[in-house]
Amino acid sequence: MKKKVSTLDITIFTRQLATMMKAGVPLVQSFEIVAEGLENPAMREVVLGIKGEVEGGNTFAGALRKYPQHFDNLFCSLVESGEQSGALETMLDRVAIYKEKERITQTKNQESHGITRQRSIVVAVIVTIILMVKVVPVSEELFTSFGADLPAFTKMVVNMSQWTQKYWFVLIIVVGFAIAAFLEAKKRSKKFRDLLDKAALRAPIFGDLVYKAIIARYSRTLATTFAAGVPLIDALESTAGATNNVVYEEAVMKIREDVATGQQLQFAMRVTDKFPSMAVQMVAIGEESGALDAMLDKVATHYENEVDNAVDGLTSMMEPLIMAVLGILVGGLVVAMYLPIFQMGSVV
Repeated sequence: MKKKVSTLDITIFTRQLATMMKAGVPLVQSFEIVAEGLENPAMREVVLGIKGEVEGGNTFAGALRKYPQHFDNLFCSLVESGEQSGALETMLDRVAIYKEKERITQTKNQESHGITRQRSIVVAVIVTIILMVKVVPVSEELFTSFGADLPAFTKMVVNMSQWTQKYWFVLIIVVGFAIAAFLEAKKRSKKFRDLLDKAALRAPIFGDLVYKAIIARYSRTLATTFAAGVPLIDALESTAGATNNVVYEEAVMKIREDVATGQQLQFAMRVTDKFPSMAVQMVAIGEESGALDAMLDKVATHYENEVDNAVDGLTSMMEPLIMAVLGILVGGLVVAMYLPIFQMGSVV
């Protein structure tokens, strides 16, 4: 099975290419050197494909646009700006730093946010299925042979076990169909994706985390593009898509329209009522001092730290809750099987 190109592959490629260019190695030769050192054959194929495009007369940015599934519009726009300004090696270094920070943030969120809970849930589901399909039926036969009435809670568990044994395939089909329908709707329906984006911001507890992550992405992306010499209007257009949320994508495009008419960025951001006061004030200071990219970078760092702290807090809060729920689920099944034994013991 062919290995897919991951975000880590793109990050490594960008950093290595930036290092080669800063060392004075010609672009085409840099592609060859980087390709030889890549472990992923799929990524090596992409790099060699880009090399062929450049050798054929295409620009580096134009070659990257041949692979939209791996290089987004922001990446291509930054490289194009570097080519046009004659500072491609500097631009690649900025892009590499951006991708590395983005990668670190994503990795922290994934490690803190999902792996432990996913493993716990999978283990609990497997244990529950084994109890329902293997243990409960044996206990049911044993208790039935005694001729005594089962407690109500035990009867409920037995009925659930019987249903699971008879209709397990129906359950699998329904769950599989629901997951497939969700993914297909998310892929094909913009309205559905927009609904999910809006719901994510309104979600209790997690909504604040999503909000801070969006502000961090907005600030980091705009800081990177503006510092690279991309005009603010063009930088805002690239930043809109990088927010990865329709509410803020629309807000940033509205900001772009206002900036295009001559408004300052700080006023345009304040009018949308979608950005925190601290971010707006930092942008105002940046515009007045002529250090907008530096101020945006500080905002991005602040909210990235906020996201890290929020994820750590949620993890420490959710793990005991999940373990308690799993304990109740599995423990409840065990208690249901022992209730008849306790009942018979009290009669004796």
